[in-house]
This record gives sequence, structure tokens and C-alpha cells, in this order.
Amino acid sequence: MKIAMIGTGYVGLVSGVCFSDFGHDVICVDKNPDKITQLEQGIVPIYEPGLEELMVKNVTAGRLSFSGDLAAAVAGADAVFIAVGTPTRRGDGHADLTYVMAAAEEIAQALTGYAVVVTKSTVPLGTNRQVKQVIHKANPKAEFDVASNPEFLREGAAIDDFMHPDRVVVGVQNDRAAEVMNDIYRPLSLRDFPVMMTDLESAEMIKYAANAFLATKITFINEIAALCERVGADVKMVSKGMGMDGRIGDKFLHAGPGYGGSCFPKDTKALARIGQDHAMPMQLTETVIKVNDEVKRRMIDKVVDICGGNVNGKTIAVLGVTFKPNTDDMRDAPSLTIIPALVGGGAKVRVVDPQGRREGEALLPGVNWSEDAYKAAQNADAIVILTEWNEFRALDLKRLAKRMNAPTMADLRNIYAPKDVKRAGFTAYVSIGRAGFGV
Repeated sequence: MKIAMIGTGYVGLVSGVCFSDFGHDVICVDKNPDKITQLEQGIVPIYEPGLEELMVKNVTAGRLSFSGDLAAAVAGADAVFIAVGTPTRRGDGHADLTYVMAAAEEIAQALTGYAVVVTKSTVPLGTNRQVKQVIHKANPKAEFDVASNPEFLREGAAIDDFMHPDRVVVGVQNDRAAEVMNDIYRPLSLRDFPVMMTDLESAEMIKYAANAFLATKITFINEIAALCERVGADVKMVSKGMGMDGRIGDKFLHAGPGYGGSCFPKDTKALARIGQDHAMPMQLTETVIKVNDEVKRRMIDKVVDICGGNVNGKTIAVLGVTFKPNTDDMRDAPSLTIIPALVGGGAKVRVVDPQGRREGEALLPGVNWSEDAYKAAQNADAIVILTEWNEFRALDLKRLAKRMNAPTMADLRNIYAPKDVKRAGFTAYVSIGRAGFGV
């Protein structure tokens, strides 16, 4: 099948590359000529494990190409996917649909025959019907259907998620559109991965409901962690005990400094706004947003406490600034709340992150970047673990402690056991939801 993918951001690029690996002919379109040039040269503008190799493979095979010409890409396409950004709109929490509707209008003018116009971007309830109206208004003679096909890709594991999904959700209005979408995803259904056909609104809602629920699980265990600290329980044991219950499961029950990234913050805010607009407040989701902000601020207090109540003049090494490992994404990362507060308090902050520097240099002014944890720890007064990159999971703790001016650690991902940290020579240690020492 011939597919046009409008937008080469995270979702669009990953989806386009994976569709081409299914055997479809895919043209990925972007208005940024520099990005198209990069992609044509085999350079991936985002960090996602395995993506560059898969992209080069399919370009070489002739199934994947990149273009700035939307009209040429859409002409003759069986399906046109809209995968442009839907950022949170300033002031009201709504998802900004400006780019979606602009793409729809351009697509309308470029259609040369029947095609399914598929919204891949995360959009509020009713957006696909709006897309249909925009296309029909711009080109009343266009022969098309719309479909909703939300993505469920985890950054850092997106290729595997696309190729081995828990489910594929497709919202359609008729059998003709369903047939096209089934043809596109046939390589998955042949391997018994479920392709779920729904109406448009249900598909739109599934995406928001799933992300809000996962954000709720994260926030719930973070609240439990705070209580564990007060009563003397160990949140890691609590999480394990909860997760063994098949009705709950062990995913997203790891206490930490709060959720971030491209999806959870944006989608929870959008769902809360959708509820308000329909006079059906999403009270749980609204509380999740509030508590998550409080969790991030509580992490600042942990670092200040381990520095003796004042970070002014202290040198602090921060390990990890991206919102999660195996990505370069800094959007709504806890580091963007915690590090500026430390810098504002007079701390000298050194940062280490395998992929975060490209975005982090602009987002975190006033910090110094180090090549590795040991250089960052030289004469430092504290180490803060913010992102659980693999290279931070097996550090030589004795070596770190010897380099530091004051061997103290705030382990905000619960990577290390307190007894191992103490044995290595650290004099103070705090983590999330369990006992530390020296503070």
C-alpha cells in the first residue's frame, strides 16, 4: 500500500519507518527542509534505539523516502496519516489542534482519489469529525474517509512496541475504511496481535483513558512512598506485594520523582479539560496532575535536606536529566523543576546524561556538563540520581565516595540498597519511600 506520513516527529518518524518495514511504500513529509535533508542523509534527529538502522534498511530497500512536498506524497496514497504535534495550549489546558487542521486542509487539496485520512496524533474527543469537516469544506469533491489510530509507543522502546503491540486501536465510520486499515496492519494481525476496530470517539477516548490511568498508577505509588517514609515501611516491598496481585500488575508502580515526557503531562491536562468542557469533571485526573507537581517539589526538599538544609555554595552532581532512560526527551522532566531550584538556591550543579545534553543545554542554564559520573563527583557535596540510565545502575560507589567532598546521595530512583551505599563509605543517603541514613 502507498502511505503518506505527515509529520516526522517522534510518532510520525517511528510509525513511517515501521510501516515501511511491513512492506508498504511510505513517504514521510515535513515542512522543515533541514530535517528532510538530515533524514535523506540517514541522520535521525531524535534518539530512539534501533530507529536509525531500521530507517536506513528501508530507504535502501526503496520502500521509504522523505519529502517536503505534501501534495506529491498524498497523490495516489491509500492512506494519509496525520502525525503532527498537539501541544498543550497556553492558558486553558486544551490540546492545540492548529497543526492538525492545517495538515487536513492541505491534504484536502492534494487528494487525487479515495484515501483514508488517519489521525495518529493524540487529539481530543471529536477531532476526527472536525478533520472530516475541514477536508470536505476545503475540497467538496474529495473522496475520503477518516480514521482514528492513536499511538501507544513508549519512548526508548518504540520499535518493539510498534512491532509487538498489546493492541492496535482503529476508529472508523464504515467498512471501506476498516478494510484499508486492516490491510495496513495485516502483518500484525497475521501474527495474532489484536487489531481492535471501534467508532471514532471510542478510539480517541481509549488513548486518553489509558495514559491517564498509567499516570494515576505512578502518582498513587508516589503518594504511598511518602507515607511509607513516615510510618517506616519500604515502598519497594509494598510495590512488589501490590504488583503480584493480577488485578493490579507490577507495571508503573516504581516510586520516583514524578512523571514527565511527551504524553502523560499533556494528555492528563487535556483529559481534565475535556471533562470540564462536557460538565463531567475528571476529578481523579485533576488530582493526579496536582499531586505529581507536588511530588517534584518534594524532591527538592530531599536534596536540600541531605545538604544540611542549605545548598548555597554546595557542588551537586546530578545523574540523568531526561524524563526517562533511552531517550533524549526533556519534556516535563522532573529535572526541569529540581535543577533550576538548586541553581536558584546557590548550588553549583554538574550534570551527566548520555543523551540529554542536546536539549538540556538550552533548558538548564547555569549548569556544567560532565562526561561521566566520576568526573561530576570530584569534590562534590552530593550526588542526585534523577534518571535510571543503565550506566548509573552499576557505579563503583567506593570510587565515587572517595572523590567527593561530602559523600552523600539522593537516590530518587531507588537504584541502590542503603546498606550497599553505606558500606561504600557514604555518610548520608535518602531515597523514595524507604529508610535512609545520616539525615
